[in-house]
Amino acid sequence: MAEAANATGPDFSEGVGLSEVPVGSTIAGRVGGDPILLSNIGGELFAIGGACTHYGGTLADGIIGRTSVRCPLHHACFDLRTGEALRAPALDPVDRWIVEVQGDRAFVRNKLDPAPTADLESDVREIVIIGGGAAGLACAHELRRLGFTGHVTMLSADKDPPCDRPNLSKDYLAGTAPEEWLWLRSDGWYAENRVELRLSTEVTRIDPAERLVHCASGEPVPFDRLLIATGAEPNRLPGSGFDRPNVHMLRSVADARAIAGAAKEGSRAVIIGASFIALEVAASLRHRSVHVDIVSVEEVPLEHVFGREIGQKLQALHETNGVRFHLSAVVESFDGKAVVLGGGERIDADFVVVGIGVRPRIAVAQDAGAAVDKGVLVDAFLETSLPGIYAAGDIASYPEPISGQQARIEHWVVAERQGEVAAVNMLGGRKRFESAPFFWTEQYGVPIRYVGRASGWDAVTCEGDFDAGSFAARYFVRGTHCATATIGRDGENLEDELRLEATEP
Repeated sequence: MAEAANATGPDFSEGVGLSEVPVGSTIAGRVGGDPILLSNIGGELFAIGGACTHYGGTLADGIIGRTSVRCPLHHACFDLRTGEALRAPALDPVDRWIVEVQGDRAFVRNKLDPAPTADLESDVREIVIIGGGAAGLACAHELRRLGFTGHVTMLSADKDPPCDRPNLSKDYLAGTAPEEWLWLRSDGWYAENRVELRLSTEVTRIDPAERLVHCASGEPVPFDRLLIATGAEPNRLPGSGFDRPNVHMLRSVADARAIAGAAKEGSRAVIIGASFIALEVAASLRHRSVHVDIVSVEEVPLEHVFGREIGQKLQALHETNGVRFHLSAVVESFDGKAVVLGGGERIDADFVVVGIGVRPRIAVAQDAGAAVDKGVLVDAFLETSLPGIYAAGDIASYPEPISGQQARIEHWVVAERQGEVAAVNMLGGRKRFESAPFFWTEQYGVPIRYVGRASGWDAVTCEGDFDAGSFAARYFVRGTHCATATIGRDGENLEDELRLEATEP
């Protein structure tokens, strides 16, 4: 789960020479056990906390730019002057510290109070968010961070509040993270920030002309601006028996609870599919000493994403940890005790987990008249074809700048960042969504970071040794670098993110 940032270097409470912090530089140090970054920006000194507020990564190990720093773990970004979280997955700022100059030395001893948020004047008074996932929560959070004082309503079909969904298939399912770590915000946060979160609320219709959202309860909810962030739902298997109670999918906290409840030591699980979710679930179940078989139509797991070499390495990693693969195989049925394959082979199963991808929930947007094409079409500002109505997350098909094509990307960090950009634009901004897609997976302690988008890549270069924990693969389309996957080379992954975004550090 969270990592403890390293508090190393000089103790700034004892002072540091001004000559050690020339204009344009940032140095890492500490105040007692707290890691600190001390920066000289335009001749003025600033100090912020050096531990990422997402998973505790050491910011000094990331990329430090002129006025910002990016975390090496999951590419959160913070302002070196204010500590503000500039982009997800971190939502909370790092601490600000007081810098005192005495003679030719600078001292950092005490924290500054959080900067107050100025109220933002806007004609927009009612903002409604449909969806309780990453994009919706990030949008609500950003609206308040920007100083929006109007009414914010989140309508979520889920029974549970917004959660850290990537953790469902990783630490939580493995039993190494308690449930209280899952929630993106405490119950009190919604009240304190005047965000009306309505759970178990099904939206039935949007009326763009009347600016109303209609719910199954019959109550209309008015809006000036609307974000549709309905996410995606897991694909289901059509074969006989896959509607049984011991067949699971993983999308919600309730799903994860059910799988964890079935994962008794020594029980047998069949996972259908070799997606990221499927492989992460396999690793988590093995941590619980569950016997795991994976059945997939693919020849090599995730070959279409990473290529054959990395796919085979991932397969070998799972096999070393006791997972059995049945590849190029078609599932026919499940009788409650065994999964039956197309050739008649039976695989014993106390329970089944289906991980064969998802499909976007676009019906409510489509019925409202929004343009769709394998997703809800949005422009670079994430606005749909319906004025004042935006879409973000798994449903949004946006002009992806790396490929130059419309793309719908099912990544957690992409959804969060789109929610943040939508918030800016709903309040009258004109901010383009230009972040390079980023995701991470971790299986048996092996973390893989992937940045960019290389749909239809035609060449890949590989450096290093996967098994030794230091590896980089770069993907190209017609000679243009489009994506990078790394193990143990977090700095390189960040550097490639900057290049893909054409961003100066």
